[in-house]
Amino acid sequence: MTYRNLLFEKEDSIGLLTINRPQVLNALNRETMTEISQVVGKIATDPEVAVLIITGAGEKSFVAGADISEMRTLSALEGRAWSKFSQATFNAIENLPQPVIAAVNGYALGGGCELAMSCDIRIASDKAKFGQPEVLLGVVAAFAGTQRLPRLIGKGRAKELLFTGDQIDAAEACRIGLVNKVVPAGELLTAAKALAAKIISRGPVAVQLCKAAVNEGLDMDLESAQAYEAEVFGLCFATADQKEGMNAFVEKRPAKFTGK
Repeated sequence: MTYRNLLFEKEDSIGLLTINRPQVLNALNRETMTEISQVVGKIATDPEVAVLIITGAGEKSFVAGADISEMRTLSALEGRAWSKFSQATFNAIENLPQPVIAAVNGYALGGGCELAMSCDIRIASDKAKFGQPEVLLGVVAAFAGTQRLPRLIGKGRAKELLFTGDQIDAAEACRIGLVNKVVPAGELLTAAKALAAKIISRGPVAVQLCKAAVNEGLDMDLESAQAYEAEVFGLCFATADQKEGMNAFVEKRPAKFTGK
């Protein structure tokens, strides 16, 4: 399927999703968000995609935010509906069974920062900029930025960014835990694909269960989360990958996982 605002390709079990509106710095309008929702729904059940990478077209921007020209005339009810739809779309990314890597190649502002935060891991170009500038427009972050940002970097730092609308560079984003790694701009996709390949080489079922355990467990009390972890650990012993992985370890050879 082709998309007007996205590019999607698959290579060696890696899916690469590119937000492709460079003429407006990849700003998210309703059509783009709808297409993201559609492609993410397909990826969720695609056995050919083990890891998804999300990036932006062009050299300047990952996603510079939501499309203000489209958003500025919304009514209160339309604004709430837009927020809920976009939150649901980013929740679908967060809840994909496959790991998702954001390759942040430039501006990740507003909805772009929120998109990156919905991914499991963030790798940033040394030219990337992050921020939640919604208060400069008289509104609040609406795609779960007020919720994911404090969960990632802590309440105090998140409030400072949300209250001021200030931008931070990639080095500062890495220092405070918003991104995992910063690499030179020309090496960004290579680094993201190398990380994806490393993840793919691990037990696929175990990786997906790890993601589920972290995502589900963070919303539980510690005792319940530990019980959930024990359940998914037990499930691993019903897989061929567990037997292969442990036998390979004992036999001192590389494991050959099949995802079964």
